[in-house]
Amino acid sequence: MDKYGLIGFPLRHSFSKDYFNNKFAAEGINAEYINFEIASIKELKSIIRNNPELKGLNVTIPYKEQVISYLDYINDNAKQIGAVNVIKIDRRKKKIKLSGYNSDITGFEESIKPLLKPYHRQALVLGTGGSAKAIYYGLQQLGLEATYVSRQKSSEQILTYSELTQEVMEARTVVVNCTPVGLWPDVDDCPLIPYQFLTAKHLLYDLLYNPDETLFMKKGEEHGAVVKNGLEMLLLQAFVGWNFWIKE
Repeated sequence: MDKYGLIGFPLRHSFSKDYFNNKFAAEGINAEYINFEIASIKELKSIIRNNPELKGLNVTIPYKEQVISYLDYINDNAKQIGAVNVIKIDRRKKKIKLSGYNSDITGFEESIKPLLKPYHRQALVLGTGGSAKAIYYGLQQLGLEATYVSRQKSSEQILTYSELTQEVMEARTVVVNCTPVGLWPDVDDCPLIPYQFLTAKHLLYDLLYNPDETLFMKKGEEHGAVVKNGLEMLLLQAFVGWNFWIKE
């Protein structure tokens, strides 16, 4: 039986295991999807060595950037983004080849595109990790000017939360949460943006999907903003990731 899986830490929030195992059962695919919750990316080598049936992996927080140094090949999208969330494992030759891809960008673009209006020209990307890099790149591909938001300022492309003035919020009408803040079970937390400056022209997109409606989304709705969680993105990127795994 072929195996596929997910590496990350923690993994209690992930729906990927159920999604893929249901897919395998429904389509008669002789395969199993397993969660590999690892405390260090260094454990990747032993996972591949100890699971000879493993054909592919998804990568989630916090390893989308760290995993790159373990790969033999990275496609152009993943290289430009600087993050990988899909690994294909090729064992057909004596040397195992690990290839890295990024399906987050396609999933995000297809999910947010129907919600974008002509006045959505600038965006805030909350977070600077691997997921944030894919979202930043995706927004640029969609024609939006994007700015990272982080707790610490390390470059001109990054604003701190304390710099989110009314003027900044009025200009940047798309806000994407790429942080784990608000993830179950910490459902009473939310990113510390000035929600009082949100309007009906704002679009708040949360990559989180557990819970279905995060506090970030609820606070947006209170000010008339359009909100969406990351479940559709998860499903779309999973479909793209599966195609990476099965292509020759």
